[in-house]
Amino acid sequence: MKTISSVVEQYIKKKPFLQSALAQGIINLTSLSRIVKPEIEDELGKDVRNGAIVMALKRLSDDLEFRATHKIIKVLKNIGEITVRSSLTDYTFLASDTILRQQAKLLEEINTNQDVFYTSSRGVNEINIVISNLMDSVVENLFVGEKCTQKAQDLSSITVKLPAENVSVPGIYYFIFQRLAWEGIVLYEVISTTNEFTILVDDAQVDIAFKTIKDLKTL
Repeated sequence: MKTISSVVEQYIKKKPFLQSALAQGIINLTSLSRIVKPEIEDELGKDVRNGAIVMALKRLSDDLEFRATHKIIKVLKNIGEITVRSSLTDYTFLASDTILRQQAKLLEEINTNQDVFYTSSRGVNEINIVISNLMDSVVENLFVGEKCTQKAQDLSSITVKLPAENVSVPGIYYFIFQRLAWEGIVLYEVISTTNEFTILVDDAQVDIAFKTIKDLKTL
């Protein structure tokens, strides 16, 4: 049997940003109850008092604050080194039969200069290369025969070392990327390994992106 509490909870769970804001206690529950009231009544098939919805939201927010946030914050407080690199270029090439050979040649060039930042990822249909812009001419010469679908310059990377328990706690990346989205930060790329992730942002946004991530340690 459906109850007001269960219907309210299902409604909130379908809206991740609202769920997180509710868990942080930054939403006026009375105002929110008026907004959700029509959908709650449609789902239950009867009239519902605003006060009943407010009580359901209050119980849910208390529960969410503990369940959804406690473990995540514990992990984020243990974020390790945060490394920033600037003056990067982001290339996207269509996958081809020859592109891996060109990447191998690029790696040979990079091995002669250990200060060069380089990362690459491969999807089903495209290959991405992020590299220090001092290597732009090398990339463009080596990949002259490949189809470049996008090139973005004047970018910076932020690499974050996560504690090992990040792989066993759901919502870590969502929590971080939500904060970045709230600050209006555009992510050009996201590259991750087991205990690290790197985001690529415009040079103009790197300071606020760095501060946003660093502040997670003080939650």
